[in-house]
Amino acid sequence: MNKFTSKVAVITGAGSGIGRALAKQLAAENARLALSDINAVELEKTCHSLPDGCEFRSYVLDVSSREAVYAHAVEVEQDFGAAHYVFNNAGVDMIGTIENMEIDEIEWQLNVNLWGVIYGCKAFLPIMRRQGEGSLVNISSVFGLVSYPAQGAYNISKFGVRALTECLWRELEGSGINTVCVHPGGIKTNIEKGGRRTRNAGPQEAEFTKAADALLVTPPEKCAEDILNGIRRGKRRILTGHMSSTLFWLSRLLPNHYHRVISWLSP
Repeated sequence: MNKFTSKVAVITGAGSGIGRALAKQLAAENARLALSDINAVELEKTCHSLPDGCEFRSYVLDVSSREAVYAHAVEVEQDFGAAHYVFNNAGVDMIGTIENMEIDEIEWQLNVNLWGVIYGCKAFLPIMRRQGEGSLVNISSVFGLVSYPAQGAYNISKFGVRALTECLWRELEGSGINTVCVHPGGIKTNIEKGGRRTRNAGPQEAEFTKAADALLVTPPEKCAEDILNGIRRGKRRILTGHMSSTLFWLSRLLPNHYHRVISWLSP
C-alpha cells in the first residue's frame, strides 16, 4: 500500500501535458481516477494510455462553468463514493500585455485558470469535509511567483491561485484537508497551442512567443513525478521544472528588482 493506492484522484485538464502525466503515474500507483478535459478527443487518448485494470471514468468538462464543475463533483461522488485528491490542473494561456488585451480576452483567461480552480475547491471541499480528509492540489506557475511581460492575464490568474491556496493553508488547518500550491516552470506541454494571442498583438507578444520555445523544456512526466513526490513528503509548496527554484528565490530576495535579472536570464 502507498499514499495513492485505492484513493480517488480527480484530475482536470487530463487530456494532455501535466494532467495526462499525472493520470498515468497515479494509475501506476493503483489510484482510482476521475479524469476530465474540455477536449474529448485528447481525453480519450489519455484513457487509452492507462494500463489494463486501472479503474477510471472520463468526463468532458469546461472548468470555466460553475454549474458544470459543481455537477462534476456530484458525479464523481456518485461514481466513486469519495474524492481524496483533487488536482485543479486545467489551464490555458493568453499571450498579451495588459495594454493590448481586450477585456473579454482577460476574462477568458481568468475564467479558466482562476475561476476554474476556485470552482474546483468549492465544489469538492464539502465532500472532503464529510470524509474528514483530502488534498486540494492547485496548479499555479512560476508566473505566480514573478510577473512576466506579455503574460499579464496569466500572471493575474496564477498569482490568484497562489493566494487562494495559501489562504486555505490556514483556514483548513487541523481539518484533515491539505492544500498544495504547485509552481511549474518551463514545462513542455501543449498549453501554448491551446492558448491564444491577443487580437492586438505587437512586439512584446512576438518576443514572448519566440522566448517560449526555449523556456519550455521540462517534460511533463518529470513535473508529475515531482508533484506526487511532494505530496508524499507533505509539502505545501512544490517547485518543479525549468528555473522554478531560481525564480522562487529571486522573488524572495529581490522582490522589487527581479524583473531586471529575468531580462538577463531570458533567451
